[in-house]
Amino acid sequence: MKRDELEALKSKLPSIPSINGKDEYYNSVVLVLLTLLNDEYHIVFEKRCKDIRQGGEICLPGGMYEKEQDASLEMTALRETREELGISADKIEIIGRLDTVVALMGTTVDAFVGVTGVRPEEMKINPEEVERVFTLPVSYFQQTKPEKYQVMTKIHPSYIDVETRQEVVLLPAAKLGLPERYRKPWGGFRHKVLVYQTVEGVIWGITARIIYDLVSRAQGSKE
Repeated sequence: MKRDELEALKSKLPSIPSINGKDEYYNSVVLVLLTLLNDEYHIVFEKRCKDIRQGGEICLPGGMYEKEQDASLEMTALRETREELGISADKIEIIGRLDTVVALMGTTVDAFVGVTGVRPEEMKINPEEVERVFTLPVSYFQQTKPEKYQVMTKIHPSYIDVETRQEVVLLPAAKLGLPERYRKPWGGFRHKVLVYQTVEGVIWGITARIIYDLVSRAQGSKE
């Protein structure tokens, strides 16, 4: 690398780093939607229909980023909220965003925070995606600590195909001359899983992690 090439590199380095390899993930976006009920802000939740991906679970409105439709991640959050809850973008004020979650199953989740004056009974849910909608006060999560559990993940350089019963090699460690330890599963990272027990059901995983991030910032315990 020569001096002029170094200068060119400096101009191309991002001022705000992104996530290396993000385009290799399933990129989804959610909206932490707040609505004022009885002088207290509530978070809007959905229970997903049983026949769709992660059916029957409690989640936040949102979905996959579609570059053909969405000019930005914020537009994804607004589009998905309109499709699922019937709330148009002009009825939502985006006040900021939370940290991106990089999930173990190959998903990144970008979370925005928005405020709406639309009440739950005024929302027009999409029955193909949403079984029901409900709210819980932010104060509940401020006063309730989540239960904490763990799951363990390992890196597998190969696997057995369930149909052919043959080994499928993903990383030919031996052929590449990598150390012996990479020729069989390695790692064993323990990942924290948060769980909130609520009157509406269990809120856990990525959704719980995002809510915990929101509450931590609201209480000033996270900068």
